[in-house]
Amino acid sequence: MGTKLNATLIALFLGVVAIAGCNSTSTNKENEKVVSDTLDITVSINPQKYFVKKIGGDRISVNVMVPPGAEPHTYEPKPRQLQELSEAEAYITIGVPFEQPWMNRIKSANRDLKIIDSGKGIERIKMVAEHHHDHHHDSKEKEEKEEKIGVDPHIWLAPNLVKIQAKNIYDGLIKLDSANQAEYQKNLDKFLAELEQIDREIEQNLAGITNRKFIVFHPAWGYFAKEYNLQQIPIEVEGTEPSAAELKELIELAKEKNIKVIFVEPQFSKKSAETIAREIGAEVVEIDPLNSNWSKNLKMVSQILARKLSQTESNNTLPIFIVFASKNF
Repeated sequence: MGTKLNATLIALFLGVVAIAGCNSTSTNKENEKVVSDTLDITVSINPQKYFVKKIGGDRISVNVMVPPGAEPHTYEPKPRQLQELSEAEAYITIGVPFEQPWMNRIKSANRDLKIIDSGKGIERIKMVAEHHHDHHHDSKEKEEKEEKIGVDPHIWLAPNLVKIQAKNIYDGLIKLDSANQAEYQKNLDKFLAELEQIDREIEQNLAGITNRKFIVFHPAWGYFAKEYNLQQIPIEVEGTEPSAAELKELIELAKEKNIKVIFVEPQFSKKSAETIAREIGAEVVEIDPLNSNWSKNLKMVSQILARKLSQTESNNTLPIFIVFASKNF
């Protein structure tokens, strides 16, 4: 009898294991289904991830090509990133400089990869090409310099242009996943309303300011300035760190204009900005056009601009926002 009992117990045990195994297999299959239902999207820079997640929500997995701290003009995608593109459904471009020379390599990593141009339909503006040395240059040299510089890629820094980008992203997603169009549409409508609110807040922050000019080292804020009736006056557009002679000239200019703030980007060295700040008693403020929290960052920039522009109105001086950036970015 003991033998029969043992045999019964063994049979019951094996049955439980078999059921558990089936449940495990079923669970794994369900998990695999969830993973396969998530669209794998690659973008160039962090602000795009913000836009794509706003529209795609949990149905979208977003990989960013340019990591925090890297510079989008000179960035070279790593072999691992190109390999990961073989699993992606789409790459969303925005027009940053590194995309053009790398696009053929990106496409060859995945022949089925869909390319979505988020900047489609946006009228690009030229990079402003003023320089504190320009009074030494003739007009022909200046024209050649402007032609070399080309268009401004920073279309993500103006809320009304982001509306166009959001619609382009939505159009791309529903082509990939038409079954969930209603959800994407709902998310798009919500994001467009958020953009309207951000636009109103920035307008309010800048309302009543009569001095609407600000000086930059590199003209990254052209679209933002155009949208809010501001004027950025760049000192440099070629993006190299200033030489000792140029640094001296910058210090003299800053003293002449009673400069009280210097903007720097976290992607680049603060050394020159800190040198100027020490000489003129100015404040160094870090702003990041590639900040992943796009809405919070843009509102913060408008608040700082409003505060600093207001401080200079009484004596008719200009604040300076020096952003050390690389060539053409």
